[in-house]
Amino acid sequence: MAKKGPNTVELPVKTTSRISLVNITSGLQDAVRVSGIASGICMVFCPHTTAGLTINENADPDVVRDIIMKTSKMVPEDEGYKHSEGNSDAHIKSTLFGPSLQLIVENGGLLLGTWQSVYFCEFDGPRSRRVYVKVFEG
Repeated sequence: MAKKGPNTVELPVKTTSRISLVNITSGLQDAVRVSGIASGICMVFCPHTTAGLTINENADPDVVRDIIMKTSKMVPEDEGYKHSEGNSDAHIKSTLFGPSLQLIVENGGLLLGTWQSVYFCEFDGPRSRRVYVKVFEG
């Protein structure tokens, strides 16, 4: 985790396959802890056009597998796209998931549901990626 500014850090994310969901919750919790803010908002931003963010279940790994399977069926890799880099499906999937999340911070930690985790969604890997995390008091 690298500091980028006041209460802003860069969290590295290493992906190992073309499509994957990487649980980044512990890194986000660390960023909140380092900020020293007990109550506020944690903003998470993905600066990549072929990746996104989501919150979903962390208890059953089949949920992540099902999300990957269904999004791959909805937006297939090879569908006759015009984009010359061959990763149009990744751009479309990242648009469906979105580049940012806002999370509530209470008692110095993220306020998530019992089964929830935050996932970095890779659609054009494997790659070395990053997310930016900013914690606001409030």
